[in-house]
Amino acid sequence: MNEMRSQDMLKVTGLTRSFEQGGVKIDVLRGLDLAIAPGEIVALLGPSGSGKSTLLQAVGLLEGGFGGSIRIDGEEVSKLDSGQRTVVRRDKLGFIYQFHHLLPDFSALENVVLPQLILGTPQGEAEQRARDLLGRLGLSERVEHKPSKLSGGEQQRVAVARALANRPRLILADEPTGNLDEKTAAGVFDQFLALVRGHNSSALVATHNEALALRMDRAVRLHDGVLT
Repeated sequence: MNEMRSQDMLKVTGLTRSFEQGGVKIDVLRGLDLAIAPGEIVALLGPSGSGKSTLLQAVGLLEGGFGGSIRIDGEEVSKLDSGQRTVVRRDKLGFIYQFHHLLPDFSALENVVLPQLILGTPQGEAEQRARDLLGRLGLSERVEHKPSKLSGGEQQRVAVARALANRPRLILADEPTGNLDEKTAAGVFDQFLALVRGHNSSALVATHNEALALRMDRAVRLHDGVLT
């Protein structure tokens, strides 16, 4: 059992996070444990306010103030400094948000090329990969369009391509289809699953959608600060 755990892509142990509100301490995460294997896609369920986004922020090294241990690809990352965290996010993580956060002044192609250039990928190679990803997501004819000229579903497809551009080991998705209608959400999620599985990446996907959760490898539910 210990040997299997050592191979986990993500291993969270005893994770805690508290906030103060009006002089009252609120424990959002209470010694939470989670392990995700290489290539495993896990749904994170729970009502609004249950701490799903807080957990993703912790695992994504986007915020401090957490207690416990976070290991990504075998590396203990919870005690890294700001610069080291940036390197882990750049090299190993991909992020998808409910509201895509695309750069509005850049085309779909440029939004997917940029994270690759930051990693050091040559321009030509980055553009080819961006075109390939966007093509697989049905956006071959939309690569030069800026986000304002794309539909909500198209913008979210660009966000998926951007998250996968650097072949991350672990994808963190926070309600990635939450602002899409049911039919569009299903289509975007189909493409997301196909690409993630094709890359053999692991993923932790926060969602309210029980139907989408059933399509992942397994689901965990956040309740009272711990996972069930």
